[in-house]
Amino acid sequence: MTIYGLWSLVIINSAVFIIFAFSFTKPKTPRDWRSFGAFSAFIVALFTEMYGFPLTIYLLSGWLGSHYPGVDFMSHDAGHLLEVMFGWRANTISLSSSSICD
Repeated sequence: MTIYGLWSLVIINSAVFIIFAFSFTKPKTPRDWRSFGAFSAFIVALFTEMYGFPLTIYLLSGWLGSHYPGVDFMSHDAGHLLEVMFGWRANTISLSSSSICD
């Protein structure tokens, strides 16, 4: 299952935050609208990075794909680039402790 590509969450969360901010600010002048537009762009970029597709992985996808061919970069664990690049296994501790509790 992929964790990335949840575009409906990007749209819903962006709309909620932008409407919430708009309800308080009510921009009137062109400068207010420009500031509100910059805030809105930040919110959309934030949720795109969180739920859509991480910009770092997108920009490095060509290099990462050639140096780490067996890694599925659409999985959540591959989103931790330092773990992938250095071979760290920080998530195995949580997996082993959950199997002990079962």
